[in-house]
This record gives sequence, C-alpha cells and structure tokens, in this order.
Amino acid sequence: MDVGVIGTGMMGQNHVRVYSELKEVDSVVIYDVNADQAKKVASNNNAEVADSYESLFHSVDAVSLCVPTPFHYEVALKIIHAGMHMLIEKPICLSSIEGKKLAEQIPEDLIVGVGHIERFNPIVSEISQMISNPLYIEFKRHNPTSSRVTGSSVVEDLMIHDIDIMLHSLGCSGASVQAKGNDDVAAALFTKGYSLIYLSASRKASKKIRMIHIEQEDMTIQGDFMTQEIYVYRKPGQYKVERDRYVQENIVEKVLVAKQEPLRTELSSFLNSVKTNKPFPITPLEAIQNLELCEQIKGLF
Repeated sequence: MDVGVIGTGMMGQNHVRVYSELKEVDSVVIYDVNADQAKKVASNNNAEVADSYESLFHSVDAVSLCVPTPFHYEVALKIIHAGMHMLIEKPICLSSIEGKKLAEQIPEDLIVGVGHIERFNPIVSEISQMISNPLYIEFKRHNPTSSRVTGSSVVEDLMIHDIDIMLHSLGCSGASVQAKGNDDVAAALFTKGYSLIYLSASRKASKKIRMIHIEQEDMTIQGDFMTQEIYVYRKPGQYKVERDRYVQENIVEKVLVAKQEPLRTELSSFLNSVKTNKPFPITPLEAIQNLELCEQIKGLF
C-alpha cells in the first residue's frame, strides 16, 4: 500500500517514520506547504515529496492528516472530495460543530478514523479488563512547555487523551462535571454514581507525567502510559502496631504488559481497516463526543 502524510510537524514526522518501517507500506509520499521541511523529512525517511495535494492524491491509497488543528476541516474536506481513506490526528477539528459538518460529508464507503493514540497504549486494554466498580479514578497528563504548534488549549491537546479513554475504554460516559483552568493548566472532576473521576493536564510542568490511578474496594491500580507498566496493590487484611507505628502489609503485583509503540499499532490498524473495509476503532462520532466534552469543560473555566 502507498501512503501519504500531509503535514510534517512533530506528529507528521512520527507518522512518516512509522509508515516507512511498516512491512505493509510500499512507499510514503509527503506534502507540506513548507516544501523545504517536507524534503528534509523525506530524506531522513527514504520517502517521496509531492508538490501539491492533487499530486499526492494520485500517488497513494490512504492519507494521514497531521496539519495543525485549525486547518483540519479545510484539508480533510480536500481529502474526502478526492475519495481518499484518511486518518486524522486528534482532535478531529477545531470545534465539534466543524467535526459534525465534516462527518456529514464522509461517504459510507470511505474509511475515516481519528488518531487518539493512547487508545492503542497496551495498558489501556489491560486496565479496562481489570476494573469493575471503581470508587476513584485519576488521570494526570502534564508536559513541560513545548514549541510545538497545535492551535488548541491544553484540554484539546492533552486532556482529550484521557477523556477518550474515560468515555470509550472505561465506560464512564454520562458523568456530571466541574472544571477549572486556563489554556495551559486544567482540571476536571466527574461524578458518576458513587465514582469520582479526576483529570488534570498541564503544559507548564517541569516533569513529564502520564499516569492513571484507580481505587476499588479490593485493589488499587496504578498505570504509567510512558513506561507501559501496571502495578496492582491488594490488601491482605494484616494490620498491626509496631513501636507505636501503624503497619499495613500490602501485596504488590506487576502486571505483565506486552509493550509496543502505540503509534505503530494505530497506523497498522488504520491500514488494516483500509484493506478490509472495516471501520477504524476510533470513529469520527467518538472523536466528536470527545471534543464536545472538551468544550463543556472549557465552558466552565
């Protein structure tokens, strides 16, 4: 299969790199309005450069859209009108209204998916099978300041990853929400029944953090999205006092996780969807739901 990548920022470069390593890809063709940047990325990955959208569309079977978010709607429409299968980097569009307008124009025979990459992190499927009746769930996604251009606030840029997992992997939809924050730091507290779900995101941290913490009556689960490690803490029911100190002995288990690069899994899944004509795991509808919740959270600031 021949694959195109539009946009050669940080994520675009990663898409080019991974596609060039996949056995199911014959050639990778790049287009960017910055021709010099496109040539540089192409030379580093043994890829080709197209000089226009039309040239790229005539050369490939499917496209990854990796331009800054404000341009998603405009460029995605070009791809749809060209009849190309497409993977759009998250968020699907700058607003849920744009996302809905875009979704209305996708023909039924076209594969269009949205790249919420953490859905493909192997710890997500493991944890979703482990939890049953969570009392408390906490996500932390904190980043140092970056020069990366996104056109989005921290909610659509970072928190949206955990919103996607919360809604579509852990089944925590329909929760009420309170939120505070600004474009660079945000926190949201969701309540569903007796469960509390707390999400925090920052682009002003001095340490990069990607974690999930879950508490249930029978165990506590801690997962790290970067190291792809999961630890489970269980109470054996042994409590004692030693030298006036309260002591509790816990059983700690490390879950065996088959580590893999989420982007590689995501792009392979996209190509398989194109090949088999089956929907990509993250549909435009789910991506719009994620964006609607982002907008609800921002509306509470």
